[in-house]
Amino acid sequence: MHQNKIIILTAPSGAGKTSITHYLLREFPQLAFSISVATRKRRENEVEGKDYYFMTEEEFHNRNKNNEFVEWEMVYEGKIYGTLKSELERIWKNNQVPVLDIDVKGAIHVQEQYPGTLSIFIDPPSVDELRRRLSSRGTETEESLQTRINKASYEISFKHHFSKIILNDNLEKACTQAKEAVQQFLES
Repeated sequence: MHQNKIIILTAPSGAGKTSITHYLLREFPQLAFSISVATRKRRENEVEGKDYYFMTEEEFHNRNKNNEFVEWEMVYEGKIYGTLKSELERIWKNNQVPVLDIDVKGAIHVQEQYPGTLSIFIDPPSVDELRRRLSSRGTETEESLQTRINKASYEISFKHHFSKIILNDNLEKACTQAKEAVQQFLES
């Protein structure tokens, strides 16, 4: 029933896509989180096989040579993220729809390969608000914060490549809009 349907949420870092993704996963039991691969070090609170599949860069490159990825990007220097084809297959075999929480370029690649995809771009209210949100996390140096802000400005320029743009100036409202879009997509 859900074979080959995909839902993508994409946004600049700090726009709220992960919060909205978690909300949608709670609201729709037929959705399943597509676990991405990451070559960065696992953070203290992250669980292998739940948050990410962690691999070395060498393992990543070997699997990429074998054409095992739907998409991948070096999101930041030395930090590669990607979506395994086997991850989508795992979810479809469970008769569920994969939800991908991925970066903008990766989202465009997936849409090119799966044209019927629902792609939702979470738009931050402003770059200044994004800076405030990222600063409040307390996880960024001034240099890494500036890198993320520069990248965010670039990513926002691609928002019209997606099937739905949701302004996240109010998380509850953004969640409701995402829920409506997903409901329509699942019923189509």
